[in-house]
Amino acid sequence: MTSASDAVFVRTVRGDIAPAALGRIDYHEHLFHASPLLAGDDVDDEESSRTEFAAFLAAGFAGIIDATPIGLGRRPAALARIAAATGGTVIAATGRHRDAHYGPSGWAPGADRLAAVFLAELTDGMADSDTALLAGTEPVEPVGSVATGPDGAPVRAGIVKLGIDYWSISAAERAAIEAAATAHAATGAPIMVHTEYCTAAHELLDLFDGLGVAADRVALAHVDRNPDPGLHAEIAARGAYLGYDGAARLRDVPESTVLACLAEVISRGGGLRVLLGGDVARRSRLAAYGGMPGLAYLPAQFVPRLVDAVGSDATDTVLRRNPARYLAWYRTG
Repeated sequence: MTSASDAVFVRTVRGDIAPAALGRIDYHEHLFHASPLLAGDDVDDEESSRTEFAAFLAAGFAGIIDATPIGLGRRPAALARIAAATGGTVIAATGRHRDAHYGPSGWAPGADRLAAVFLAELTDGMADSDTALLAGTEPVEPVGSVATGPDGAPVRAGIVKLGIDYWSISAAERAAIEAAATAHAATGAPIMVHTEYCTAAHELLDLFDGLGVAADRVALAHVDRNPDPGLHAEIAARGAYLGYDGAARLRDVPESTVLACLAEVISRGGGLRVLLGGDVARRSRLAAYGGMPGLAYLPAQFVPRLVDAVGSDATDTVLRRNPARYLAWYRTG
C-alpha cells in the first residue's frame, strides 16, 4: 500500500495543492450532469450550480469531487470558474461511465485510445468539448482543444471515473478499466468506479490487481446501496475505499441502516477506507434549480447524524483524512 509520506499533491481544477490543505471533501457530486438515463433532469446552468456550490460550502465543507466523466454533460472550464468565484475546491474527472449512460449508439473506444485520452486529460488538460471525442473524431491532440480556467491555465482532471453494471463488466467497460490502469501507472492518479449495489466488488478489485493497480488507489461508489457491513469490511481490508454516497437518495432502506452499517465497518477496522458524498446528479434534487434537498443536505443534516453515530474524530477521518489520502497522486516507478 501507499503511505502518506509518498503523497505529493492533489490535482484540482485550479491547480495542484497539498493533500493536507483539502479540508472536508464530499467525494461524489456533479455540478454539471446530463444522461439519457435521467432525461429532462440535466444539471446544466452555471449560475445555478455556482449558487448551489456556494450554499454547500457555507454549510461546512471545503470542496467536492465532481465525478462527471466524458460525455455526461461535464463542463471543465465552468468548474474552474465556479471554484474561483466561490473559493471552493473542485477535483474534476476524466473517464468513461458504464455503457447504459451512452445510449443506444454507445461510446466504446478501445483501451489504447481511452488511455491516451485519460492520460492527456490528467496531465495536459481536459477537452473543452466532448463532442469530437464522442463522435470518434481523432483530433491532432488526444482531446483536441483544452479547457482553460479564468487565469488561462489548463483545467486538468484529478481522478479517473469509471462504471460497471449489475454483476457485469462489459467489453467496453473492461477496456475503460484497462485504460484507467495505464493512466494510473503513468501518473498515480486515483480511480473511482460506479458499482450497481456494490456487486462484483471483489471481481473488480481482482481485475485491477491483475492490471497492477493497488486496491488503495480505488474507490467503489454506491456501496451503501447494499448496506452489508461484512462485505464492506472485506473490501476495506483489501485496501479499497468505500463510497457512501446515498444520503437523501435511499429508497430501499432508511438512512439509519446506512449509519449503523458505517459504524459497524468502523468498529471492524475499516474507518480509514470510508468516503462520504451525496451524488446529487439531478436538477430536481438541487435547491438552486428549484428542487430539494440540495447539496447542503449532506453537511447540514446527514453529517450531524454521522457524528452521533461514530463520534467527531471518526467523522473527521471520513471527511478530511481519508479524502486527502485517497486523492493524493503518488510517485510511481
